[in-house]
Amino acid sequence: MDKENCTYWFVFCGGSIMLKEPAREGEPHTIPLSSEPPTEIKQWTSILELPNRTDGTPCKTYSIDSTTHIDGYIYVGLRESFNRLERNDYVAAGKAYELLYWNMNTQYCGICGAPMKRVTEISKQCTNCGKEVWPQVAPAIIVRILRRRDDGKEEILLVHARNFRRSEMYGLVAGFVETGETLEDCVRREVMEETHLRVKNIRYFGSQSWPYPSGVMIGFTADYDSGDLSIQAEELTNAGWFTKDKLPPIPDKMSIARRLIDDWLKTENV
Repeated sequence: MDKENCTYWFVFCGGSIMLKEPAREGEPHTIPLSSEPPTEIKQWTSILELPNRTDGTPCKTYSIDSTTHIDGYIYVGLRESFNRLERNDYVAAGKAYELLYWNMNTQYCGICGAPMKRVTEISKQCTNCGKEVWPQVAPAIIVRILRRRDDGKEEILLVHARNFRRSEMYGLVAGFVETGETLEDCVRREVMEETHLRVKNIRYFGSQSWPYPSGVMIGFTADYDSGDLSIQAEELTNAGWFTKDKLPPIPDKMSIARRLIDDWLKTENV
């Protein structure tokens, strides 16, 4: 397709995104590319500009209230799209979803109540008092905790949270950063609150945008220090120490939790 005068359209309905099905089996899905929006546009629909592709092709996003079948297109959850899109498309889709969420929740000024007006791709200004707002990102930590048994085998702490999408899955301790605390303080607090354990040797591992709807996950590793495992019933249903050869179901590869676990699985017990 000639991309001249075409736009990539990131179309969402609830938490699902519209994707163009591949021409051949095994190829990735793609973001709709056309000169006009791929769905009907209502009078009240807000179409937001996104950063252009590296080749200069424009990108836009909007949301719809309900879906209608269009040959060659499907709607899938944003999480599921990780397994269907090329990485750059998935990252762009996450940004689009976050901006739609921000736009929907900043229609009026929090100071005087007047309508807000978008002045750049990522900022708004109050039409009355001039207050400016930008998309807010909620930081959260996630931590891999290891300990070594008397027989030399290494174990990882895995937890089953009440809000996990898969009932059988176990993951890592995680939680949102609170006002006034460092990331390391947050690691210590969340581990203590959820498991009553103390950790040491806290080290930064990596981070991941988490657009569900507007988070960033900051990954750490740590070593068990002291304490007896006791779960916070409001957050967790179970927790335990697991060796590499006896792991329960773990998170999908899209998550930094899986990256942290896979990084451990690659190492040898020494």
